[in-house]
Amino acid sequence: MTSTTTSPAQPCARPTRRRTLALSGLAHALHDGYTDAIYVLLPVWRAEFGLDYVALALLRGLYAGAMAALQVPASWLADHVGGRAVLILGTVLAAAGYALAGFSGGAMGLYAALLVSGAGSSVQHPIASSAVSRAYGPAARGPLGTYNFTGDLGKAIIPAALSLGLSIAPWRSSLWLLALAGIVVAALLTLFMPRIDPAPPPSASLPRTSRRGGRGFPLLLSIGVVDTGVRMGFLTFLPFLLQLKGASQPLIGTALALVFLGGAAGKLACGWLAQRWGIVGVTLCTEGATALMIAFAAVLPLAPLLVLLPLLGLALNGTSSVLYGTVPELAPADRTERAFAIFYTGVIGSGALSPLLFGVVGDQAGPVVATLGTAAAALITLPLALALGPRLTRR
Repeated sequence: MTSTTTSPAQPCARPTRRRTLALSGLAHALHDGYTDAIYVLLPVWRAEFGLDYVALALLRGLYAGAMAALQVPASWLADHVGGRAVLILGTVLAAAGYALAGFSGGAMGLYAALLVSGAGSSVQHPIASSAVSRAYGPAARGPLGTYNFTGDLGKAIIPAALSLGLSIAPWRSSLWLLALAGIVVAALLTLFMPRIDPAPPPSASLPRTSRRGGRGFPLLLSIGVVDTGVRMGFLTFLPFLLQLKGASQPLIGTALALVFLGGAAGKLACGWLAQRWGIVGVTLCTEGATALMIAFAAVLPLAPLLVLLPLLGLALNGTSSVLYGTVPELAPADRTERAFAIFYTGVIGSGALSPLLFGVVGDQAGPVVATLGTAAAALITLPLALALGPRLTRR
């Protein structure tokens, strides 16, 4: 597939491109930070409401499930209302969900609040990804990598800030401050976000997809589904694994920040490496390293585990940057937004279900065995990556 099939339109002017990337990245940082702040809150909610591992996994699963189920509807709504307006409204809704969680008096209130917040966050990935892709045209792979990098910055900063807040203030007050941050981001999007162009009409001169791309996208999606399931399953049990090893609540937040900072570096590094080693080579390296280091994480004492976590984060998140950057190359130009929506539906749906599956293992056999189960699951991606290779035209 040539580069002309990856761009939905001519690139925008440079200031507009930069503003689109900066504000899309800001939205990504906020929404991904909201998503992963839940991991810091799980031990707090377990102590507050006496929830078991399956119930805790359901909290994370409801948020991710709402995100997954509404990806495609969000892209459809953007086509009819405008991507900019939908992105702003979704950000407000995500913040409102966290505010409601701060008022909840039990598990059912948390379930409802996280459904609201997850529904709001469903708009960000397909709309912001497509905004960056359309703004940069054929040169979108690098900016999409930067956009993905900002999500990991949010994952590192917001959970760490929340963990610090939990050490000095009640958890409800901390959630209200998170909600306020979301309102501020929504205001910035309202004031400064450029218009997001709609999808161009299909063109007879622009093939809807190549045969190789058409066969390759399901494999790309499958790798993303397994990769996300491993990542979300491992992160669900990491706080409890750290507790077993004697970590305090502030140290758990620091440990998660180490993972996410490593993940941010992994997204930048792996996007660069994929251009030189190829998608298949990088995927084999990152997934193999992920399985090995998760196994080490399950058995290492606390101090060496903390040293390992940034490297684990690098491998754990590195694959996703390679996969996201490949979506526009395997999608027709007039369906870039829909392709992102389908891809994110799959990977976020996996993120919703996998904690529940591993939660059952955790309740039956404990967090160490459940963590080792995520390491074994990572190995499934290796044959999938090898099968994807022949279906890629430029690797």
